[in-house]
This record gives sequence, structure tokens and C-alpha cells, in this order.
Amino acid sequence: MEISGIISAIVIGIVIGVLGRLVVPGRQRIGILLTILVGIVAALIGSALANAFGVADTNGVDWIEWLIQIGLAALGVAALDRSRAHR
Repeated sequence: MEISGIISAIVIGIVIGVLGRLVVPGRQRIGILLTILVGIVAALIGSALANAFGVADTNGVDWIEWLIQIGLAALGVAALDRSRAHR
């Protein structure tokens, strides 16, 4: 992977992480770095799932891929928040 690919993955991860965090109701007790990390992981897994389902490359904006990524980020943020609440 080239440096431009890594930078774009980080930028997309930030956006996906923030959008995923906005989807989860209430206050989350995780930091911004964990949110970004969750967003990066959700973006990568979401892209792989969209590829597997054949919806990754469409004409125009790939809305289904974005929804998968945001949903995964929301699940990740909620799971981390829940694990932090029990400590």
C-alpha cells in the first residue's frame, strides 16, 4: 500500500468513525483516537464486505458501501463504550 492509500484510509476512517459515533445515541466514553481507529477498521471491513456482496463499485456514490461502513463503526463505538462502562 502506498502512502497516499494510507493517508486516504486515515481520512476516510476519521469520517466513518465520526459518523458512526453520531449514530450511537447518548454520550460515548471513548476518546477520539479510539473513534478514529474504529472508523479505519470499519472502513476496511466495510469495503471488503461491499466487495463480497458486489456493491462496492457502482455508478456515482457508493451509498450501500458507506452505510455498511457507518453501521460497522456504530457497532464498534457502541461495543467499546459498553466495555468501558463496566470498568
